[in-house]
Amino acid sequence: MTRTLPSPVAAGPDERFGPRLWGLLLVLAGNMLIDALEVSVAVVALPAIGTDLGQPPTVTQWAMTGFAAGFGGLLLFGARVVTLLGRRRVYLAALLAFAAASALSALAHDPWLLLATRLLKGFCAALTAPTGLAIITSTFPEGRPRSRAVSVYTLFGAGGFTAGLLLSGWLTETSWRWAFAFPAPVVLLLFACGLRLIPGSPRSDQSSAPRGRGAVLDMRLPPRGRDQPSRRRTMATAARRYDIPGALTFLGALLALVQGITQLPTHNWTAPAAIAPLTAAALLLLAFWQIERRSAAPLLNIGPSLRSNPALIRSAAGAACLNGSYLGLLFVLTYQTQTLARWSPLHAALALLPAAAPPALTALASGRLVARFGAPRLIVAGAACAFAGGLLQLRPHAWPLDYPGRMLPTLLLVGAAFVLSFAALNMQAMSRLTPADRLTGSGLYQTAVQLAAVLAVALVAALLAAHAPAPGAGPAAAAAACRPALTLVAALGLLGLFVGLTGLIRTSPSSLHHGD
Repeated sequence: MTRTLPSPVAAGPDERFGPRLWGLLLVLAGNMLIDALEVSVAVVALPAIGTDLGQPPTVTQWAMTGFAAGFGGLLLFGARVVTLLGRRRVYLAALLAFAAASALSALAHDPWLLLATRLLKGFCAALTAPTGLAIITSTFPEGRPRSRAVSVYTLFGAGGFTAGLLLSGWLTETSWRWAFAFPAPVVLLLFACGLRLIPGSPRSDQSSAPRGRGAVLDMRLPPRGRDQPSRRRTMATAARRYDIPGALTFLGALLALVQGITQLPTHNWTAPAAIAPLTAAALLLLAFWQIERRSAAPLLNIGPSLRSNPALIRSAAGAACLNGSYLGLLFVLTYQTQTLARWSPLHAALALLPAAAPPALTALASGRLVARFGAPRLIVAGAACAFAGGLLQLRPHAWPLDYPGRMLPTLLLVGAAFVLSFAALNMQAMSRLTPADRLTGSGLYQTAVQLAAVLAVALVAALLAAHAPAPGAGPAAAAAACRPALTLVAALGLLGLFVGLTGLIRTSPSSLHHGD
């Protein structure tokens, strides 16, 4: 089996790391936890945000999709920024920006300011989440110390979603603004510790930089003199090296697409409010493709080995379906529990825990599961659980909301889906990548996972708005209006199951036990 984490080896007397390395690990893992809980913080707070700002679900969904769009839409660009400017400088700057955005989002009285701050926080997470793992692999000694550090980092990341649900449910009881503000002082503390503990980029990174198409050049500029290019030309060259036009057009296309989707329930396909953002999304995507095709250093530097890698393509599609159906389901259930059933935020958060807690509790055992059963089998089993959970929600039922007989089994099935298949999808995606393609392949995989969250939540919000019950309708009619959104969730689960079965059929029996 090809592993994504370092394999543990026998510990020697010199393999223990001291207080400084423990401090560095806590800074990196603590920030990973903050990044992971940002989505779940928004899930529980959405109804309170809508009530406070007077906005429908098609607007409040930006609190979730904005963070995912900043993360997934700028993940490849973030990798370029880190490569050009260095890990330490970018990591510390991202921490400061994240703290500032947290404070501003808590003070927002306009939904577009809330979206801007969520986008910024997503971009900061795109800078720090992969960089933290890179710092671990280059700083901690190879073998058992590095394996232990990666395990702690993974555990904090897996537990972040669960922690976010609990904290958001508790803090939203007072105000949703506290749920968005609390990361600010924590991240500032991590920044203060990181100033002393986060190392600079190793010199080996610069000496081993790739050459040719997609290569990163030295960005240190010599003093301007008579022979130096103009400042305008220098800025243009820097923009090409960073591929800022490519990053902006891709992010703009994603945001325009979401805006167009959420406008459809209140406008028809020919209305300017709907057709304008959808047209803009298509034009921006075309511009992005042209920019990347002509760039000497494109963000999407996909070579033949990546395009012909079925394991990566299937894994990205399967993980996208799993994450999209999961967050779409949580969006609908939050609407049902808080808006329809009038549960408190803390009550709703506790109700959702069966879907979030199992992945966190079993995070460290995921590698052993893949080693024993093989990634293809686990991916199919997990997708089947996710699909079964979606079907269970489509079963006709009477009001009030049946938690023990309907909602709880669904959440347990979805939690089991993540336990079985999420790590297996990750390992299968990386299993056949060469070392030269691993960074790009990982970025494409993570981008697909985040973009699925953006589009699935936007579509679910649009379906809820399009089938909203008439004024004065009872809770049962409102619950029935959720069926189209739940049908979309089940359809994503079915698509994920189809992708998993395709991989299982095409995988040779001898490789099933190796996670390929």
